[in-house]
Amino acid sequence: MRSAPTILHLDMDAFFAAAEQAAKPSLRGKPVVVGGLGPRGVVSTASYEARRFGVHSAMPMGQARRLAPNAAYLVPRFSLYRAVSEQVMELLGRLSPLVEPLSLDEAFVDLEAGGTADDTASALAAGERLRRDIRAVTGLSGSVGLAGSKMLAKIGSEQAKPDGLVLIEPGTERALLGPMSVRTLPGVGPATGDHLRRAGMTTVADLAEAGEDELVRLLGKAHGASLYRMALGRDDRAVVSERDAKSVSVEDTFDVDLHDRVRVRTEVDRLADRCVERLRAAGRSGRTVVLKVRRYDFSTLTRSETLRGPTDDPGVVREAAGRLLESVDTTGGVRLLGVGVTGLADFTQEDLFAQAAADESAAAPHAPADEREREPAGAERAAGDGAAESGAAESAGGPAEAPDVPAERRFPAGHDVRHREFGAGWVQGSGLRRVTVRFEEPGSAPGRVRTFWADDPDLELSEPLPLVPAVAGQSSWPASRPKSRSESRSERDAGRSGGSGSGRARP
Repeated sequence: MRSAPTILHLDMDAFFAAAEQAAKPSLRGKPVVVGGLGPRGVVSTASYEARRFGVHSAMPMGQARRLAPNAAYLVPRFSLYRAVSEQVMELLGRLSPLVEPLSLDEAFVDLEAGGTADDTASALAAGERLRRDIRAVTGLSGSVGLAGSKMLAKIGSEQAKPDGLVLIEPGTERALLGPMSVRTLPGVGPATGDHLRRAGMTTVADLAEAGEDELVRLLGKAHGASLYRMALGRDDRAVVSERDAKSVSVEDTFDVDLHDRVRVRTEVDRLADRCVERLRAAGRSGRTVVLKVRRYDFSTLTRSETLRGPTDDPGVVREAAGRLLESVDTTGGVRLLGVGVTGLADFTQEDLFAQAAADESAAAPHAPADEREREPAGAERAAGDGAAESGAAESAGGPAEAPDVPAERRFPAGHDVRHREFGAGWVQGSGLRRVTVRFEEPGSAPGRVRTFWADDPDLELSEPLPLVPAVAGQSSWPASRPKSRSESRSERDAGRSGGSGSGRARP
């Protein structure tokens, strides 16, 4: 525990939704929900306007639509979020060399290690400066907590939301924590909270009064002792700049249970390829391939195979996952599939490439990589000004467009486009071989809506634009880089269920 509040916790406010609102002026001030849009999708982020209707993270998307039927529902665009996150992390790196990212939009910073702050006044100045810099560089807001420990800094940022700063003076921890719910403390989820409630403990003060022995009796030695220390405001965890990942994995939930065994195998191959992409982006290889199958009755089976050595070869991972699939009964239907790699290393076992070639020649042929189904996207319903058209795009169940529309001419709803005459815009809806585009960009006024044929040669998909225009002589958009492990984990959690809506765009 520190005698000065020199540990900073930053949490960007409704990050995914706020980034979409900044990129799409017509959605500013409107309820926006980002997540998987299929029947089994869940909410990743809801704007504060949508939260007023009761929408929150991890809520089933169907329930969110019932609570806020007029909100804009968007699929995640991780290329945009990663670029903005890179800008934010660069600002944090200017404060200290010790930055611990937790996800794309959240991180701890040790201000003392960077010589940025050593007392209350300097820590407060650093926090306020960071918030101003984030607003100037990204156009978004972030909430900051400052304290003498990581736990309290995170609690401070939660209290500061949205767009605020809370500093917790060392020595005031117990008075601050006492009236708070036990769920405030890290490691106390619904089950533990309910267990403590039945024992008569609902606040942090109740835990402190119960004593360590009673908590150990209720929760076990490790958890009970840790919880007692936290109830007293004690947390001596250090800010670490790099945490070693134990595994890399991807998974998808399907709108409709899969019964076709060939389709299941195709999905496993696709997930294996995506898993290897993330593995290579992290500069790692792995030795154990893991297959996860959740069946129609919600029973979940996990199978694993350990290879002769670590690999990052997609053929090896595909074939290993395929062998694991053969041992699983999928006749009743599959609602979720996942492929992961554990036993990570920083090198590759070369002879596994020969193993991959041998396995592929012996195995039955599968669809080549360029013919496999694309990563699922979703649909968006925009809010406001009479332009709320439903869009349809590819889903886990196949393309929503007409089958004769080539893949390169499909426009996922919410994605950026550019027209030769009208300039930059975003796909508000697509279907029936038409594409409805709202022509606007960050910093502009809400734009006009136009509809085109999907094969219009003047209309092309484009990369996201910077949320804040570049200063003369400087680039406001970071160079592309591989995803960090924390970012890959965030992306997996947020985008695991990208289904599609249905509807049509009227010309």
